[in-house]
Amino acid sequence: MDFRLTPRQADLKRTARELTETLTAYETDCEENNGLTAQDHAAIRDAVLASGLQAVNMPREWGGAGLTILEQAIVQEELGQLTGALWDTVWRPANALRFCTPAQRERYLEPVIRGERRDCYAVTEPGAGSDPQNLATTATRTADGWALNGEKWFVTVGDHADFMIVLAAAGPDREPTLFLVDKDTPGIEMTRVPRFMHTFVYEHPEFTFTEVHVPEDAVLGGVGKGYDITRSWFTEERLMIAARTTGAAERALRLARDWAVERRQFGSAIADFQLVQGMLADCAVDIAVNRAYAHQVAWEVDEGTVDRKTLHAKAAIAKLAASEAAGRVIDRCVQIFGGRGYDRSYPVERLYRELRVDRIWEGTSEIQRLIIAGELVKRGTGVLQMPTDTAS
Repeated sequence: MDFRLTPRQADLKRTARELTETLTAYETDCEENNGLTAQDHAAIRDAVLASGLQAVNMPREWGGAGLTILEQAIVQEELGQLTGALWDTVWRPANALRFCTPAQRERYLEPVIRGERRDCYAVTEPGAGSDPQNLATTATRTADGWALNGEKWFVTVGDHADFMIVLAAAGPDREPTLFLVDKDTPGIEMTRVPRFMHTFVYEHPEFTFTEVHVPEDAVLGGVGKGYDITRSWFTEERLMIAARTTGAAERALRLARDWAVERRQFGSAIADFQLVQGMLADCAVDIAVNRAYAHQVAWEVDEGTVDRKTLHAKAAIAKLAASEAAGRVIDRCVQIFGGRGYDRSYPVERLYRELRVDRIWEGTSEIQRLIIAGELVKRGTGVLQMPTDTAS
């Protein structure tokens, strides 16, 4: 097995690092102002387009960067080092948009790829979080389409996006279905913008839908396909979370290492103290093993030799392990910084708040454990194995 980056992968990593360095300049403004100005967003949009890293998950023929899953993970690892979730300004259209019809693609997806529109995914509800089958939002057939009624929470980028991908129970059989809905459609109301623990460059508003009428061609991917499409999105997004949290942990360790070398107490650099050395070493271990596993699973997705259910479980392992490891790393790094680690002007403090959500969104740590255990109980320990070369 060759774990070296190819020249193309090394170039992508370098490009992503340069873009990350550009976006780092916006971190303080994002923290102090709870977001960025329209002018800043426009400047960032231009920088992203210049980098060629827009829509890394979409094919080149549609205008995307056309990266493999492993290449996407390499890029996301670099972007994950940003605070304020500025990584989200480097837009990745929802994977569900791959299921657009040609007409839908022209109206919704291609403008997103060009940075002219922005999507958001409206799935979670007051009673449907970890268990989406408690779906209460409904879609009722009308003479010329559908009427949506319900409530959605935690709609990330909902303040900035101009259209939504809404999951609803369609028709009398309550078939889970995705709908493309322009945000200015009558009947949509942004009811609350919660203030969360982290500072995020976008908001996560709550919306209500009251007799929101959409045409028949608003259905995305077919009636009843909503869960299947969403599950495929979760597999890839969990791998990207594993990559981003690994990148965030690496930045935190780099900062803590430099601080430990420079900070002097009792006549010596604190890096000379064995308890500090132990924390640094444990951080390095957590980062190294989770980077390796996330890259392995991303590579397996690209190879296409592992079945969908096993990949779903492996992505759950990667997300669970990396997000929890990143939490351990940042906790140690804050401790190494001491009182300054509690100061919001320091990136380690911001990362401490921001990394906590990665154990919750896109499936809590507990849900990941259930997915992994379910695969083990039903199918054995194959989820732990590397794929074999069936061609040999």
